[in-house]
Amino acid sequence: MNNTAKRRWSTYQKGIAHNHFYFLRSCIRQNFFPGAEKVFLDFMINKLGKNILDDPHHTTCTGIGYHSGIVPFRTFQIMVARQFSLMTELGFKNAAVSCITSFGGYNEVLETWKSFPEEEAIARENLWKATGREFDIPECVAHVCDIIFTLKEEIANQAKYKLIHKQTGNPLKIVDHIGCHYAKIFPEKGMGGAEFSSVLTGMIKAWGGETVDYPERRHCCGFGFRQYFIKCNRGYSLSNSKKKFESMEPFCPDAILTNCPGCNMFLDRWQYVLAQTEGKTYSGDNNGIPVLSHEELAALVLGYDPWEIGLQWHQVNVEPLLDKMGVDYDPDAKYRGRNDEFFGQPAFSGCLIS
Repeated sequence: MNNTAKRRWSTYQKGIAHNHFYFLRSCIRQNFFPGAEKVFLDFMINKLGKNILDDPHHTTCTGIGYHSGIVPFRTFQIMVARQFSLMTELGFKNAAVSCITSFGGYNEVLETWKSFPEEEAIARENLWKATGREFDIPECVAHVCDIIFTLKEEIANQAKYKLIHKQTGNPLKIVDHIGCHYAKIFPEKGMGGAEFSSVLTGMIKAWGGETVDYPERRHCCGFGFRQYFIKCNRGYSLSNSKKKFESMEPFCPDAILTNCPGCNMFLDRWQYVLAQTEGKTYSGDNNGIPVLSHEELAALVLGYDPWEIGLQWHQVNVEPLLDKMGVDYDPDAKYRGRNDEFFGQPAFSGCLIS
């Protein structure tokens, strides 16, 4: 690597705090796969011994409204400033951000304030008028995937399972998908930038798996807010996901790993839609390719029960991946909740009826 390349690569490396985080939840993560955030907090506190606060007083960042053209940027800045004020009041300097849209939004606000300090002054004034609050700028704004990446070796040291096929002993082939708002808005904010992101591949390798470098690796999943929220645009959303599935199909991946709640949902559910409309899956069977988030995969590696972390809410069944990893699970407990209460079962899961 020449000196120019070294300098360029160094801009993509970030200092991430190892402890003492104020947790900022994701509104869509809680609705799509709520177990992911719960298990992240659990293993951070109870497995890794970290100090992380789940504060019930913080609110949505309004990022979806902002990117959909509904919430003005000045309003968005005040919402972000309020989150920072809660951190300040409780003595936290490190933000752990669950959603990549929030992560991109917080960085957009901070970069705006650096270039246009008058905008920060206006945000401070408006926040004080509305709430009587003040705030300090956080020392570290990290996406949850950054934190898991930083702690990946600590997780590996406590691993109950590895990303290795139990029968063959070969590494499992995992496709990584990086959400657009993680590193495409501000490439220097993501590990490895937009094109060479190492945040998910680092986890895969640390836990025994093999990464798959397929042609459309950095292509959008298709969410894109206006692409999906406007009903007549959803065919465009679906076509983006289809392009990715067609690109990864020849490599026969065992799973897809994402760092965005929207991408996680779309790459999971669009496989079902494509199967129903075209009679085809991209996995070589009727199930589809299991899609997991960084929190979910870390939890599996650490030995959490797959149903306790909510993997039964995925459209594509995760059992093929669990079986390859050798995960011990009870198939009869998949649709049972607390006190062994049966909460209902879908007509079928996966993508096509066998």
